[in-house]
Amino acid sequence: MNPTGEQDRLHFSHLPTPLEPMDRLGRYLGGPHLFIKRDDCTGLATGGNSTRKLEFLMADAIAAGADVVITRGPIQSNHARQTAAIASKLHMQCALALEDRAEGDDSCYSGSANVLLDRLYGADIHRLPDGFDMDSATRALAKRYEAVGKRPYVIPSSGSNAVGTLGYVNCAFEIAQQLRGQGLRIDRVVHATVGGGTQAGLIVGFQLAQIKIPVLGISIGQPRLAQEQKVYDLVRQTSEHLRLQETPSRSDVAVDSDYIDDCHAAPTASTLAALTTVARYESILLDPVYTAKAMDRLIGLIVNDRHFRKGENILFLHTGGNIGLFGCMSRIDDFLTCASCDELRSVDAATSR
Repeated sequence: MNPTGEQDRLHFSHLPTPLEPMDRLGRYLGGPHLFIKRDDCTGLATGGNSTRKLEFLMADAIAAGADVVITRGPIQSNHARQTAAIASKLHMQCALALEDRAEGDDSCYSGSANVLLDRLYGADIHRLPDGFDMDSATRALAKRYEAVGKRPYVIPSSGSNAVGTLGYVNCAFEIAQQLRGQGLRIDRVVHATVGGGTQAGLIVGFQLAQIKIPVLGISIGQPRLAQEQKVYDLVRQTSEHLRLQETPSRSDVAVDSDYIDDCHAAPTASTLAALTTVARYESILLDPVYTAKAMDRLIGLIVNDRHFRKGENILFLHTGGNIGLFGCMSRIDDFLTCASCDELRSVDAATSR
């Protein structure tokens, strides 16, 4: 029985999201069998993993009597875009504290893609310089709205707290049901981990669903031990929130940080090659900030590190963010038009066979 059933929740995600094979990509890489969980298809404002979290967070905001929701993130935050969208649908005001991490004078990155959608959904956008204390910024925004008679509800970055994490406790049950329906065994789930809520929710959910699937988070922004601690803190908080008798152990949290970089740094050639490879083999779009970096590392684990056995079934969780492609158009175009790019030539040669 799903333990989140008694929690306040709204229903606006397109669920269940597809769970489908990536046979061509798996054959090309010569490694394990690959599958993908399409949480880029959750439906809200081009989809993404925050949609599941916001079903619980927005229900909590309504229960608290809020009339404005406040959240934060980098300038191209996928979470901020989804929050702005659902606030608009629910006729609530939304304020976004966005850290302007754009490199140089890149008007495409700082003004299009997620930022454009934030504006379309009517969010109040507060842009702050790189390195600003974003926690204090959201607290100051809350006080500002309270001063004019508003009732703010603050959502943490990426929606990762004990309430938001319930979205991925539910997702674990959804995956378990899909595996039973397809008669499929999954040996490992791999995904990009940043805020920690997605990974923590899956770990708690798989334990409750009594299906033992290890979850490997590919860290995009923090060293391994720091990211593992962040995830495990959320595992404990979520377990307490659900009043569980048994909390998953610290050893259940596994993070790979071998490709770690600045979370919103320009994607490397290998990341863009991974993005292109998945597009040309599976017609699936990844985003250049999170999912393509996680896929880049997954490919490295398969091809270079031989981390997985050939007969294993690996499920890649697509956490969304495809709209971010349009914030990096110049970098992607430079990569695609670079005649000397060995990574792209290898993709073209392989896909033409």
